[in-house]
Amino acid sequence: MALASKSIEELLGEDAEDLLNHKCETISKERIHVPNPSYVDDVLGQSDRSPRVLKNMQELLNHGRLGGTGYISILPVDQGIEHSAGASFAPNPDYFDPENIVKLAIEGGCSGVASTFGVLGSVARKYAHKIPFIVKLNHNELMTYPNTYNQIMFGTVDRAFDMGATAVGATIYFGSQESSRQIQEVARAFERAHELGMATILWCYTRNSAFKVDGTDYHSAADLTGQANHLGVTIQADIVKQKQPTLNGGYKALNMGDSSYGKLDEDIYDELSSDHPIDLTRYQVANSYMGRSGLINSGGASGDNDFEQVIRTAVINKRAGGMGLITGRKAFQRPMDEGVRILNFIQDVYLDDNITVA
Repeated sequence: MALASKSIEELLGEDAEDLLNHKCETISKERIHVPNPSYVDDVLGQSDRSPRVLKNMQELLNHGRLGGTGYISILPVDQGIEHSAGASFAPNPDYFDPENIVKLAIEGGCSGVASTFGVLGSVARKYAHKIPFIVKLNHNELMTYPNTYNQIMFGTVDRAFDMGATAVGATIYFGSQESSRQIQEVARAFERAHELGMATILWCYTRNSAFKVDGTDYHSAADLTGQANHLGVTIQADIVKQKQPTLNGGYKALNMGDSSYGKLDEDIYDELSSDHPIDLTRYQVANSYMGRSGLINSGGASGDNDFEQVIRTAVINKRAGGMGLITGRKAFQRPMDEGVRILNFIQDVYLDDNITVA
């Protein structure tokens, strides 16, 4: 059952008025490509993507509870590698079995399920024709001692195609010492995916210990994450996944004192954004070719107030002009019925016509 607008307001609490009624005065909604039912025709159809890519992208946008709206809801579960299986599935050991991951995505009304070669390959004959598969190509294996943070390829694009995948996904740690190699690897992989007709989704994460300055963590700064998005769409990601920004001024902080990093313009902070979360996220959309590549924000780690957090994140993403949410741990680290409920809560935000683009 869909949430009533009143329930969404209640979950937003004291932020409801500010988040639901904010008008973006920085980059106006008229300047961006807002997700809509004809997005593939109106936006992606103008690109060099082949008819097969357009078909698969439309398949993602047509599936699940958000089908036909232009918005997507994806269940991603690669934490068995990225965070170790034991730590990830201890809250609910049923998800050691890959079939339950796919079942959660189906029962939760998701547009697609994103996971590893092993997870999706183990149940491909039973489910690849029932829900769009998004095969994650690379991972940080988190087993090397001491731990290193590096994305390495776990399989090939051709194998994902043979599995029946609708799309492939990959992560780049922008700002890391390994990023140059990752950019080249993923660019080649995405080119091959498009040749075969699959859509592409890029996890555009920032990663460098230097991004923490004087006790402030700028990994989620709008200016740094926005540039990561821009690099992602440059290598032709059809959708970019990004952490929702919590602050701004990453470039400014990294250029204090004797340090010098990148390039910046004060208009980034004065004209193109503000400290409002919707404006910060709108800047991420702008860097994704003004929405020509869809922005999906991550749901974050599981905690005590997951329902409130996902509603807030979804409202900000939708009102900023984003394409949806990709939420894993908040859904699979709990009983399946609760996981379905939290996925449906997210989707209800995008189904609510009263929540409009700011």
